[in-house]
Amino acid sequence: MIIVLVARSHLPLWEQIVLQVKEQILRNVLLNGDKLPSVRELATTLLINPNTVSRAYQELERSGIIETVRGKGTFVIGLTKESVSEQTLLKYQNKFSNLLIESLMEGIDEELIINWVKEVYSKKGVE
Repeated sequence: MIIVLVARSHLPLWEQIVLQVKEQILRNVLLNGDKLPSVRELATTLLINPNTVSRAYQELERSGIIETVRGKGTFVIGLTKESVSEQTLLKYQNKFSNLLIESLMEGIDEELIINWVKEVYSKKGVE
């Protein structure tokens, strides 16, 4: 598992960790059953406070992506691709709509946005 943090990002460090773990699962870099570094190990590697890693792991665990087994470690249990609730669909449809409106208002071309979506899907092996 390789995590690269960007200090000047608009995203907090813990969110960067969460997103990169999710991305690595989507790209099959991390597989179900893979053991993640301990909070201390990852914090030491990334030169950040262990509380930051702990917060990221808590969010991933709350989302059902990883699980911690006392005395054994933290493991990937993956992203479930079961049926998506109407509430979840509506939430992401609204977020996506808002982002599109903002992008178009800033003058970003529709074709470029479509290419970005295709690029993200191709990089993640989601197609």
